[in-house]
Amino acid sequence: MNAFSSLEKMLDPTRPCFTAETAANIVQIEPDAAKTARMEELAAKANEGRLARDEESEYWSCIYAGKMMSILKLQARLFLKRQAA
Repeated sequence: MNAFSSLEKMLDPTRPCFTAETAANIVQIEPDAAKTARMEELAAKANEGRLARDEESEYWSCIYAGKMMSILKLQARLFLKRQAA
């Protein structure tokens, strides 16, 4: 089991850990423009095979953080959809 599987299980929509307010706030989170630009820069270098070792670590950290935020936002949206039903 990896960290993402664990996160998905912890945020199981049948056992919500959200309130309507926290879920709505999570859905509204947007990435910082400077961080997005840095991620695009790292992605371009990665595609060209030009990442330094420390940049590679930073790049993968960004990818993992993005995946975790995607899972969190998806779970928050599911929670809000169920609350509205």
